[in-house]
Amino acid sequence: MAEARQAGSCRSSLTTDGAEVELSAPVLQEIYLSGLRSWKRHLWRFWNDVLTGVFPASPLSWLFLVSAIQLAWLLQLDPSLGLTEKIKELLPDWGGQHHCLRGALAAALFASCLWGALIFTLHVALRLLLSYHGWLLEPPGAMSSPTKTWLALVRIFSGRRPMLFSYQRSLPRQPVPSVQDTVRKYLESVRPVLSDEDFDWTSVLAHEFLKLQASLLQWYLCLKSWWASNYVSDWWEEFVYLRSRNSLMANSNYYLMAARAGNAVHALLLYRHRLNRQEIPPTLLMGMRPLCSAQFEKIFNTTRVPGVDKDYIRHLQDSQHVAVFHQGRFFRVATHSPYGLLSPRALEQQFQQILDDPSPACPHEEHLAALTTAPRSTWAQVRTLVRSQAAEALEAVEGAAFFVSLDSKPAGLTGEDPAASLAAYAHALLAGPGHDRWFDKSFTLIVFSDGKLGLSVEHSWADCPISGHMWEFTLATECFQLGYSADGHCKGQPDSTLPPPQRLQWDLPEQIHPSISLALSGARTLSGNLDCHVLPFFHFGKSFIKRCHLSADSFIQMALQLAHFRDPQCLALFRTAVDKHQALLKAAMTGQGADRHLFALYIVSRFLHLQSPFLAQVHSEQWHLATSQVPVQQMHLFDVHNYPDYVCSGGGFGPADDHGYGVSYVFMGDDRLTFHISSRKSSTKTDSRRLGQHIEDALLDVASLFQAQQSLRSRVRGLRDEPSGPTRPTCGTLSSRIVDSKVPMAPTGL
Repeated sequence: MAEARQAGSCRSSLTTDGAEVELSAPVLQEIYLSGLRSWKRHLWRFWNDVLTGVFPASPLSWLFLVSAIQLAWLLQLDPSLGLTEKIKELLPDWGGQHHCLRGALAAALFASCLWGALIFTLHVALRLLLSYHGWLLEPPGAMSSPTKTWLALVRIFSGRRPMLFSYQRSLPRQPVPSVQDTVRKYLESVRPVLSDEDFDWTSVLAHEFLKLQASLLQWYLCLKSWWASNYVSDWWEEFVYLRSRNSLMANSNYYLMAARAGNAVHALLLYRHRLNRQEIPPTLLMGMRPLCSAQFEKIFNTTRVPGVDKDYIRHLQDSQHVAVFHQGRFFRVATHSPYGLLSPRALEQQFQQILDDPSPACPHEEHLAALTTAPRSTWAQVRTLVRSQAAEALEAVEGAAFFVSLDSKPAGLTGEDPAASLAAYAHALLAGPGHDRWFDKSFTLIVFSDGKLGLSVEHSWADCPISGHMWEFTLATECFQLGYSADGHCKGQPDSTLPPPQRLQWDLPEQIHPSISLALSGARTLSGNLDCHVLPFFHFGKSFIKRCHLSADSFIQMALQLAHFRDPQCLALFRTAVDKHQALLKAAMTGQGADRHLFALYIVSRFLHLQSPFLAQVHSEQWHLATSQVPVQQMHLFDVHNYPDYVCSGGGFGPADDHGYGVSYVFMGDDRLTFHISSRKSSTKTDSRRLGQHIEDALLDVASLFQAQQSLRSRVRGLRDEPSGPTRPTCGTLSSRIVDSKVPMAPTGL
């Protein structure tokens, strides 16, 4: 046990009367350093909270205002219009000799109250400014006078150098859309996919809902919106994620790809350090409007704990270790020494000791993590038994900063069969064998034997852009800052004083052995039924789409729809569809989307035991095509033109429906795209590779709509066997030299 080894460094000798205790100097030093680290951490958090609370002002502005008021009081000027004298009268009378002290204190109190009132005014003003969404509705490249005025005011009131959580107090509340508008948008969205008869019936249900139940349910949502900052987010987390009793594997996790494992853990911990100090700048939409940063809080030290009826999120303020899995064994690896974060070389040393450890896995230990893939109610009951017998080991895993899986197999892109190797890579990250990661953890870092690595992320604590932001920082730091020595090791020197990793001991009761076997069988079934396909697309990318004066995301969404339904479309219809998608996207960004509003109305109806056929029908619908973009948010970290091999290929997720697809995509620079496609092998209606071919055909079909001459499809098909390199096509004169999509020009992951 690591605790026992640490305790062993404290040599104690008792005298015959048992009164004297002798402690070694290193232990006293470690206690001192530990306390110093703790106080530093608390002081940083306190100071960051102060800076966040007073933003966009600063503590220096308080000092300046107090000094100015004090100076005015000394000069017998009264900018308070008599308020300072009234405050002075309320202070205790300490005698005549303290008359000046009472005056100075009264002036300081007035200045502090004035400063607080000014900060409150700034918060209110910024909140009102951020409630304006007119700029989103304007066409690209055009900016109205009101928007220009608004932008100038936002820049004035936004302050300088904001920290991660600086804008949280100034963000407006999530608005509750008009229920009439939401129902109208819903009917518009389902009209293309319903028959005339089904649509007429749905319309009847919708109008009955508006007439009978809508006003009451809407009233409760409006009441909640005034009480809570977001009327839907907590219900979405609870009812969509935490109350789901299904397996987390391929249902509530997604993956992110990369390569090179040497410094990844150190880079992740550096990101956590920056996160704790709020040194990560807040995300600004279109470079102007700050987004909520609340989801960043739970990246690290977080576990989704199973419950019989619902799960709950357990988040620790700090954790000084990671949990590591290798060849069926669990280890606790310390990430800090008494002097701070371990160096990359020291962490490499710890992991190498695990790889060199010849000890075998204990009975049933190898497949223990399969329990985290079991139905949540089952895992909750079994976890109670595990906790009763192996509380220390369970706490080491659930209390870790994150989980690390050292896979003994290689993965990633290979030259022999690139398409198959990428599909296997995606499958290994999304599901794997079903027992090599702790799916309850906020994320698992998976490191393969050839140095390739990736993330498996549990979805309930945050959305993909949050983990994606962390992953971009990790890759850039690992590749361009930390680096490697000439012999391939992490830079720096090993630390011979570090204790070895602690092997976790699981005293598993006999009655849970069948549960482990059953969970493993279910995990293997889920994993085996998952059909993954990764489609690198090198014919064109974001730059071509922008030259067509279209939204890149809307362009891809329409191409995905075309790939799914294969309807013939003309240019005018395509532009109309893109414009409609962009309008719906902007409505969702401003809190006017239909999906979350209908969901919240449904939850209220369940609380009130009101039967609404319309909401029941909406809630029961199965969406066969679930799509998502993996955003690249920190373009400054990667120069894709000078370093084309260092481009993250994004990640993917499982299908939302047993007979549907899960499709994610990432824009890799200006001229590349990668699609991650998943489906169930058990479905006779889906095939990931077939959809991948349809996506490629659809993109080429859509691109051909913007040609002035010969279609892009015929040119690609006529030149696929020619050796050529990728060029940048322009709208109207697309290049005839297109790279073979079956032979990627560069690795799609780090």
